[in-house]
Amino acid sequence: MAEVLKIGDRSITAEEVLPLMAGYQMLPQFIQEILIDQAIASIDCTPEETEQVCQQFFTQNQITDDKARQAWMGRYGMAPEQLKSLATRELRIEKFKKDTWGPKLESYFLSRKNQLDKVIYSLIRTQDVGIAQELYFRILEGEQALGELARTYSQGPEAQTDGLIGPVELSVPHPTLAQLLTLSQPGQLCPPTRVGEWLVLVRLEKFIPAQMDDSMRRRLLDECFNNWLRDQLNKLGPLSLVDSSTSAPTP
Repeated sequence: MAEVLKIGDRSITAEEVLPLMAGYQMLPQFIQEILIDQAIASIDCTPEETEQVCQQFFTQNQITDDKARQAWMGRYGMAPEQLKSLATRELRIEKFKKDTWGPKLESYFLSRKNQLDKVIYSLIRTQDVGIAQELYFRILEGEQALGELARTYSQGPEAQTDGLIGPVELSVPHPTLAQLLTLSQPGQLCPPTRVGEWLVLVRLEKFIPAQMDDSMRRRLLDECFNNWLRDQLNKLGPLSLVDSSTSAPTP
Protein backbone atom coordinates (compact mmCIF):
# COMPACT_ATOMS: atom_id res chain seq x y z
CA MET A 1 0.00 0.00 0.00
CA ALA A 2 1.35 3.42 -0.96
CA GLU A 3 2.31 5.74 1.87
CA VAL A 4 0.78 9.19 1.42
CA LEU A 5 1.50 10.80 4.79
CA LYS A 6 3.94 10.33 7.63
CA ILE A 7 3.11 11.70 11.09
CA GLY A 8 5.80 11.04 13.66
CA ASP A 9 6.50 7.31 13.57
CA ARG A 10 3.25 6.49 11.81
CA SER A 11 2.93 6.02 8.06
CA ILE A 12 -0.57 6.49 6.65
CA THR A 13 -1.58 4.83 3.39
CA ALA A 14 -4.13 6.02 0.85
CA GLU A 15 -6.50 3.24 1.93
CA GLU A 16 -6.46 4.51 5.53
CA VAL A 17 -7.27 8.15 4.83
CA LEU A 18 -11.06 7.89 4.42
CA PRO A 19 -11.61 5.51 7.37
CA LEU A 20 -9.52 7.84 9.53
CA MET A 21 -11.56 10.86 8.40
CA ALA A 22 -14.74 8.95 9.20
CA GLY A 23 -13.41 8.08 12.65
CA TYR A 24 -12.62 11.72 13.37
CA GLN A 25 -16.09 12.80 12.07
CA MET A 26 -14.46 14.82 9.29
CA LEU A 27 -16.21 13.21 6.30
CA PRO A 28 -19.43 15.31 6.34
CA GLN A 29 -17.42 18.55 6.28
CA PHE A 30 -15.12 17.16 3.58
CA ILE A 31 -18.09 16.14 1.41
CA GLN A 32 -19.76 19.52 1.96
CA GLU A 33 -16.65 21.33 0.72
CA ILE A 34 -16.47 19.04 -2.34
CA LEU A 35 -20.10 19.86 -3.18
CA ILE A 36 -19.37 23.57 -2.90
CA ASP A 37 -16.27 23.27 -5.10
CA GLN A 38 -18.30 21.45 -7.74
CA ALA A 39 -20.91 24.22 -7.67
CA ILE A 40 -18.40 27.07 -8.05
CA ALA A 41 -16.13 25.32 -10.57
CA SER A 42 -17.31 27.57 -13.41
CA ILE A 43 -17.16 30.80 -11.37
CA ASP A 44 -14.17 33.01 -12.22
CA CYS A 45 -12.62 36.09 -10.66
CA THR A 46 -11.09 38.94 -12.62
CA PRO A 47 -7.33 39.50 -12.23
CA GLU A 48 -8.09 42.60 -10.17
CA GLU A 49 -10.47 40.69 -7.87
CA THR A 50 -7.93 37.87 -7.50
CA GLU A 51 -5.17 40.31 -6.56
CA GLN A 52 -7.38 42.05 -4.02
CA VAL A 53 -8.68 38.94 -2.24
CA CYS A 54 -5.23 37.32 -2.23
CA GLN A 55 -3.76 40.38 -0.52
CA GLN A 56 -6.62 40.33 2.01
CA PHE A 57 -5.99 36.62 2.64
CA PHE A 58 -2.27 37.19 3.15
CA THR A 59 -2.93 40.04 5.57
CA GLN A 60 -5.46 38.03 7.58
CA ASN A 61 -3.04 35.11 7.86
CA GLN A 62 0.02 37.28 8.53
CA ILE A 63 1.75 36.11 5.35
CA THR A 64 4.13 39.03 4.89
CA ASP A 65 6.62 37.76 2.29
CA ASP A 66 7.48 34.87 0.00
CA LYS A 67 9.27 32.96 2.76
CA ALA A 68 6.19 33.18 4.98
CA ARG A 69 4.02 32.09 2.05
CA GLN A 70 6.18 29.02 1.43
CA ALA A 71 6.07 28.15 5.14
CA TRP A 72 2.27 28.54 5.22
CA MET A 73 1.83 26.29 2.16
CA GLY A 74 4.18 23.73 3.69
CA ARG A 75 2.20 23.70 6.92
CA TYR A 76 -1.05 22.96 5.06
CA GLY A 77 0.45 20.81 2.30
CA MET A 78 -0.66 23.19 -0.45
CA ALA A 79 0.65 24.03 -3.89
CA PRO A 80 0.58 27.68 -5.13
CA GLU A 81 -2.55 27.07 -7.24
CA GLN A 82 -4.35 25.60 -4.24
CA LEU A 83 -3.47 28.65 -2.18
CA LYS A 84 -4.83 30.93 -4.90
CA SER A 85 -8.00 28.82 -5.09
CA LEU A 86 -8.45 29.02 -1.33
CA ALA A 87 -7.90 32.79 -1.25
CA THR A 88 -10.53 33.39 -3.95
CA ARG A 89 -12.99 30.76 -2.71
CA GLU A 90 -15.21 32.99 -0.58
CA LEU A 91 -15.57 35.51 -3.41
CA ARG A 92 -16.46 32.74 -5.86
CA ILE A 93 -19.04 31.40 -3.41
CA GLU A 94 -20.58 34.88 -3.10
CA LYS A 95 -20.74 35.15 -6.89
CA PHE A 96 -22.41 31.73 -7.05
CA LYS A 97 -25.03 32.84 -4.52
CA LYS A 98 -25.84 36.02 -6.46
CA ASP A 99 -25.91 34.27 -9.84
CA THR A 100 -28.15 31.46 -8.56
CA TRP A 101 -30.58 33.20 -6.21
CA GLY A 102 -30.17 36.92 -6.84
CA PRO A 103 -32.93 37.07 -9.50
CA LYS A 104 -35.33 35.20 -7.18
CA LEU A 105 -34.55 37.13 -4.03
CA GLU A 106 -37.52 39.53 -4.12
CA SER A 107 -40.06 36.71 -4.29
CA TYR A 108 -38.20 34.78 -1.59
CA PHE A 109 -38.23 37.88 0.61
CA LEU A 110 -42.00 38.23 0.17
CA SER A 111 -42.53 34.57 1.06
CA ARG A 112 -40.47 35.05 4.25
CA LYS A 113 -41.62 38.54 5.20
CA ASN A 114 -44.17 37.44 7.79
CA GLN A 115 -41.36 35.80 9.77
CA LEU A 116 -38.87 38.62 9.19
CA ASP A 117 -41.05 41.49 10.41
CA LYS A 118 -40.09 42.56 13.92
CA VAL A 119 -42.19 43.50 16.94
CA ILE A 120 -41.72 45.09 20.31
CA TYR A 121 -44.32 43.88 22.77
CA SER A 122 -45.18 43.72 26.45
CA LEU A 123 -45.95 40.42 28.12
CA ILE A 124 -47.24 39.07 31.40
CA ARG A 125 -47.37 35.32 31.91
CA THR A 126 -48.96 33.42 34.77
CA GLN A 127 -50.44 29.99 35.40
CA ASP A 128 -53.30 31.35 37.51
CA VAL A 129 -56.51 32.01 35.57
CA GLY A 130 -57.90 34.34 38.25
CA ILE A 131 -54.77 36.51 38.35
CA ALA A 132 -54.68 36.70 34.56
CA GLN A 133 -58.27 37.96 34.42
CA GLU A 134 -57.75 40.44 37.26
CA LEU A 135 -54.60 41.90 35.70
CA TYR A 136 -56.29 42.19 32.32
CA PHE A 137 -59.09 44.35 33.73
CA ARG A 138 -56.70 46.43 35.86
CA ILE A 139 -54.69 47.33 32.76
CA LEU A 140 -57.77 47.79 30.59
CA GLU A 141 -59.35 50.20 33.08
CA GLY A 142 -56.10 52.10 33.64
CA GLU A 143 -55.80 51.19 37.32
CA GLN A 144 -52.17 50.08 36.98
CA ALA A 145 -49.53 50.10 34.24
CA LEU A 146 -48.68 46.85 32.50
CA GLY A 147 -44.98 47.28 33.30
CA GLU A 148 -45.63 47.66 37.01
CA LEU A 149 -47.83 44.54 37.05
CA ALA A 150 -45.30 42.58 34.99
CA ARG A 151 -42.60 43.30 37.59
CA THR A 152 -44.82 41.91 40.33
CA TYR A 153 -46.72 39.08 38.70
CA SER A 154 -45.05 37.85 35.51
CA GLN A 155 -43.34 34.50 35.94
CA GLY A 156 -40.81 34.77 33.13
CA PRO A 157 -37.61 36.77 32.49
CA GLU A 158 -39.69 39.65 31.12
CA ALA A 159 -40.45 40.55 34.76
CA GLN A 160 -36.94 42.04 34.85
CA THR A 161 -37.71 44.40 31.93
CA ASP A 162 -41.18 45.60 32.99
CA GLY A 163 -42.69 43.03 30.62
CA LEU A 164 -41.01 44.56 27.56
CA ILE A 165 -39.62 42.21 24.89
CA GLY A 166 -37.95 43.00 21.59
CA PRO A 167 -37.43 43.97 18.97
CA VAL A 168 -37.62 40.34 17.83
CA GLU A 169 -38.65 38.76 14.55
CA LEU A 170 -42.11 37.25 14.44
CA SER A 171 -40.55 33.80 13.99
CA VAL A 172 -39.16 33.99 17.55
CA PRO A 173 -42.26 33.99 19.81
CA HIS A 174 -44.50 30.94 20.23
CA PRO A 175 -46.70 30.56 17.09
CA THR A 176 -49.88 31.38 19.06
CA LEU A 177 -48.25 34.51 20.46
CA ALA A 178 -46.92 35.48 17.03
CA GLN A 179 -50.42 35.15 15.59
CA LEU A 180 -51.83 37.42 18.31
CA LEU A 181 -49.18 40.03 17.60
CA THR A 182 -49.76 39.82 13.85
CA LEU A 183 -53.46 40.55 14.29
CA SER A 184 -52.96 43.32 16.87
CA GLN A 185 -52.67 47.07 16.53
CA PRO A 186 -50.01 48.96 18.53
CA GLY A 187 -51.33 49.65 22.03
CA GLN A 188 -53.96 46.89 21.83
CA LEU A 189 -54.10 44.61 24.88
CA CYS A 190 -55.16 41.03 24.10
CA PRO A 191 -57.35 39.13 26.60
CA PRO A 192 -55.73 36.28 28.56
CA THR A 193 -54.74 33.60 26.07
CA ARG A 194 -53.47 30.09 26.63
CA VAL A 195 -49.94 29.64 25.23
CA GLY A 196 -48.53 26.26 26.22
CA GLU A 197 -48.53 26.01 30.01
CA TRP A 198 -49.07 29.76 30.45
CA LEU A 199 -51.87 32.26 30.37
CA VAL A 200 -50.47 35.38 28.75
CA LEU A 201 -51.43 39.00 28.49
CA VAL A 202 -49.75 40.59 25.51
CA ARG A 203 -49.77 44.10 24.10
CA LEU A 204 -48.13 45.07 20.82
CA GLU A 205 -45.99 48.17 21.35
CA LYS A 206 -44.44 48.60 17.91
CA PHE A 207 -44.47 46.83 14.56
CA ILE A 208 -41.24 47.08 12.52
CA PRO A 209 -41.67 45.85 8.92
CA ALA A 210 -38.74 44.04 7.35
CA GLN A 211 -36.87 46.00 4.68
CA MET A 212 -35.06 44.61 1.64
CA ASP A 213 -31.78 46.42 2.35
CA ASP A 214 -28.21 45.22 1.72
CA SER A 215 -28.03 43.44 5.07
CA MET A 216 -31.27 41.57 4.37
CA ARG A 217 -30.07 40.63 0.88
CA ARG A 218 -26.91 39.09 2.30
CA ARG A 219 -28.89 37.21 4.92
CA LEU A 220 -31.40 35.81 2.41
CA LEU A 221 -28.67 34.80 -0.04
CA ASP A 222 -26.98 32.94 2.82
CA GLU A 223 -30.30 31.26 3.68
CA CYS A 224 -30.87 30.14 0.10
CA PHE A 225 -27.31 28.83 -0.16
CA ASN A 226 -27.53 26.94 3.15
CA ASN A 227 -30.90 25.45 2.20
CA TRP A 228 -29.44 24.32 -1.14
CA LEU A 229 -26.39 22.82 0.54
CA ARG A 230 -28.51 20.95 3.08
CA ASP A 231 -30.64 19.54 0.25
CA GLN A 232 -27.52 18.41 -1.62
CA LEU A 233 -26.22 16.64 1.47
CA ASN A 234 -29.61 15.02 2.12
CA LYS A 235 -29.71 13.67 -1.44
CA LEU A 236 -26.49 11.77 -0.77
CA GLY A 237 -28.14 9.79 2.01
CA PRO A 238 -26.13 7.84 4.63
CA LEU A 239 -22.40 7.78 4.00
CA SER A 240 -20.71 4.44 3.40
CA LEU A 241 -17.07 3.69 2.64
CA VAL A 242 -16.09 1.21 -0.03
CA ASP A 243 -14.06 -1.61 1.49
CA SER A 244 -11.14 -1.94 -0.92
CA SER A 245 -10.17 -5.30 0.57
CA THR A 246 -13.44 -6.91 -0.52
CA SER A 247 -13.31 -5.46 -4.05
CA ALA A 248 -9.68 -6.40 -4.79
CA PRO A 249 -9.22 -9.14 -7.40
CA THR A 250 -8.16 -12.57 -6.22
CA PRO A 251 -4.46 -13.21 -6.94
